[in-house]
Amino acid sequence: MMLPTHALVGLALAIPYALTVPELGAVALAAGFLGGVLPDVDLYADHRKALHYPVYHSAIAVALVPLAVAVPSPAVAAAAFLALGAAAHSVTDVVGGGLELRPWEGTSDRAVYDHYRDRWIAPRRWVRYDGAPEDLLFAVGAAAPSLVVLDGGYDLLVFAALFVAGAYAAVRRILPAVATFAVERVLLPYFPSVVVASVPDRYFEEAGEHHAGRATDGAR
Repeated sequence: MMLPTHALVGLALAIPYALTVPELGAVALAAGFLGGVLPDVDLYADHRKALHYPVYHSAIAVALVPLAVAVPSPAVAAAAFLALGAAAHSVTDVVGGGLELRPWEGTSDRAVYDHYRDRWIAPRRWVRYDGAPEDLLFAVGAAAPSLVVLDGGYDLLVFAALFVAGAYAAVRRILPAVATFAVERVLLPYFPSVVVASVPDRYFEEAGEHHAGRATDGAR
């Protein structure tokens, strides 16, 4: 799923706590939103592996959310909903597409890495790819509770996330061609090998002989 969807899910998950413990509502909501974003910081370094922990994030959330209810404090609430947002992100990526450049083609068997079992989890493809129409619909559904329940400027945050989601969904199918063009015409000819080596392999899927040259240079 796309990043705005994950962020909106993390925000929505914190709403019950924000209503129950209003003095810590802002902390929980911010942590849930950021937790939904956090795993995708690994986008350009071992994506869906370095910061995606479907088992461990979930275990931490299961332990901390009840603690945040029983012993409310800003630190515990922040940690609990950061973990819950990250857990939801890591788990729901399994129902999407794989890691290939064009996930709608269904050629990858890797969705999210399970560090507990030391293996990749295969994509379910219930949401065919990040930015698919069903992904956008999911984002709208995740935004609804926030728009109905929250006030104090949260609506602006939600509408901004939905705007980004809509724009991304509109251009998603052409992004691989743009990325391939950028790799072949800009990155490979003009950037040093150390920079080229830092770019994930999926962006070189159509770079042909250039990709082979990249491997020769010692890129991962």
